[in-house]
Amino acid sequence: MTSPRIAGAPISWGVCEVPGWGHQLAPEVVLPQMRAAGLTATEFGPDGFLPDPPAAKAKVLAEHGLAAVGGFVPAVLHEAAVDPLPDVDRAIDGFRAAGAELLVLAAATGRSGYDGRPELDAGQWSVLLGNLDRLAAHAAGRGMTAVLHPHVGTLVETRADVDRILSGSGVPLCLDTGHLLVGGTDPRTLSREAAGRVAHTHLKDVDGALAERVLAGALPYSTAVARGLFRPLGRGDADIAGILGDLAAARYTGWYVLEQDVMLPAAPEDEGPLADVRASVDFLREHLGRR
Repeated sequence: MTSPRIAGAPISWGVCEVPGWGHQLAPEVVLPQMRAAGLTATEFGPDGFLPDPPAAKAKVLAEHGLAAVGGFVPAVLHEAAVDPLPDVDRAIDGFRAAGAELLVLAAATGRSGYDGRPELDAGQWSVLLGNLDRLAAHAAGRGMTAVLHPHVGTLVETRADVDRILSGSGVPLCLDTGHLLVGGTDPRTLSREAAGRVAHTHLKDVDGALAERVLAGALPYSTAVARGLFRPLGRGDADIAGILGDLAAARYTGWYVLEQDVMLPAAPEDEGPLADVRASVDFLREHLGRR
């Protein structure tokens, strides 16, 4: 039996691509804390967090004993006049050169942040679905796996959106337990019904009461994150243990990325998010060890 592939992500330390998203910690803080939590691999984080040249990016990770998994790439996929392939291809160039294997696509709105999104018409949905299949095939031809990440504040957020992806395209999914739940999809239901489409997993637990307020439009997503929307594994209302069991039953062999989105109001005076990351690592190792 192979060991589970467990990785981290800089967003668990509040490092995010959204302008104004709280205090941004430096790699010199985040990467050693990843290793202190027992992690040996990570997603890249937003542009600017690590050096841009792929060799330099890989060198920084290697210096901290971390392998590169891949990264989050928001792309405008729904506009017929916008070809996402050149930008995505540049991301693939960098990912491959740094030794990463996963391209985590999100259907970006073209706006800043994740507190709102437009509704698409049928023509825009057709363009989006076609682009997903085209990009997934292109990535595969370059030795990469592209997955689609349902994400609050993008064009694939709700259960209806997820169902359109499942029925209208063949792109694999990134099962993000937190964003799915906040967007109105029970991640446990999805892990039962569509585990065969899951090629990558982002694990976070969720404060159900805050999630309901976001879903009802009573609280902006960013405000909910600042108030602790995402919780360490086992301390929220998502059935993380059940989801892990469903993936194991489906013989899932992809990465489990610990990705608890946080927003830091200022530089922490103590170890900051590290305690929560450690708690999630312990939970994950305990439950995966039972399989």
